[in-house]
Amino acid sequence: MIRERLVDYTGNGERVKPTFSAGEMKRRQDEIRKYMAANNIDAALFSSYHNICYLSDFMYCYFGRRYGLVIDQKGATSISAGIDGGQPWRRTFGNNVTYTDWQKDNYFHAVRGLTKGVKRLGIEFDHINLDTMALLKSEFPEMEFVDIAAPSMRMRMIKSAEEIVHITEMARIADIGGAACMEAARAGTPEHEVALHSTATMVREIAKSWPHGELMDTWTWFQSGINTDGAHNPVTSRKIEKGDILSLNCFPMVAGYYVALERTLFCETATNENLRLWEINCNVHDRGKELLKPGNKCSDIAKELNSIYQDHQLLKYRSFGYGHSFGVLCHYYGREAGLELREDCDTVLEPGMVVSMEPMITIPDHLPGAGGYREHDILVITETGNVNITHCPYGPEHMIIK
Repeated sequence: MIRERLVDYTGNGERVKPTFSAGEMKRRQDEIRKYMAANNIDAALFSSYHNICYLSDFMYCYFGRRYGLVIDQKGATSISAGIDGGQPWRRTFGNNVTYTDWQKDNYFHAVRGLTKGVKRLGIEFDHINLDTMALLKSEFPEMEFVDIAAPSMRMRMIKSAEEIVHITEMARIADIGGAACMEAARAGTPEHEVALHSTATMVREIAKSWPHGELMDTWTWFQSGINTDGAHNPVTSRKIEKGDILSLNCFPMVAGYYVALERTLFCETATNENLRLWEINCNVHDRGKELLKPGNKCSDIAKELNSIYQDHQLLKYRSFGYGHSFGVLCHYYGREAGLELREDCDTVLEPGMVVSMEPMITIPDHLPGAGGYREHDILVITETGNVNITHCPYGPEHMIIK
């Protein structure tokens, strides 16, 4: 039996209220089109979560199926799997085509229908795997494939006014999640119960702020004791003990956008060595925020902060870079690697960038003061300096939980 290869869900329900204005979404797509025209690219096939979401407002659910967004000089069309019904059409800024499961190459059949006459096709080299690349070459032997991942990342690094408003509201919700962690964190309480309370509190607040939005992917990592040694360690059922070092990590997710709040805490009491290490890390955090100004180079910021740790013989305990860009990203996908506060990144800060300051040191378990110390704020780079959109307190004066 021959089954249909494509299904038309156009008009299946009403379009949802978009995250951003039509003008903002057109600006994003037109910026890509401008780059394509300047580089003789006939069309672009985006495949990543972050670029499809950024350019169409549709966040797909992978589950082993391919998704896409084809942009040319005339329009933009998302490609989605039949399992999603009409949701991709209702969300996409542009058109949508849905392919079925009945033949294994139906995804490429959909791409073919949207790329007739295309000689040079832009694709994301950092997202297309070897299997998909081989299939693209087999399905479209007449096409030349060129990388569009790096230029699209650079475009995403400068946030619009609408994006900054969106991210700022999310940072407010992250602060609420942090307060919920502090409310729940007590000796005898398991990590997962603290995390659940924080996540539920944030999701309810997101629903108030975006009543027409999709509620997905918000989470909290709450770590205690040895579990604080890694910034991304999963939540466990370990119960908090008096004197424990604690880390709260709150991540509200709205329309694919990610923000974070991260803080060091202690349960009831901290040793003198705990306090010494904590205060040093807070000092690095404070100096780092002062350095987030237009014209400063990411690598230079990292080197100056390194010198503070070195003065205290702590540089060898530094865990990772000092901060990164914000936007459409998550622990499951995405990264704007061109904007990270690391020694090997020479990007110069510009107004409109949104970056974190998040120094961390991890003291091994066999040493006094053992554990991971980390503070994390989000700052918007302005013409003259920065605006800190994180307002949760930090340091020994505020974060020893009684």
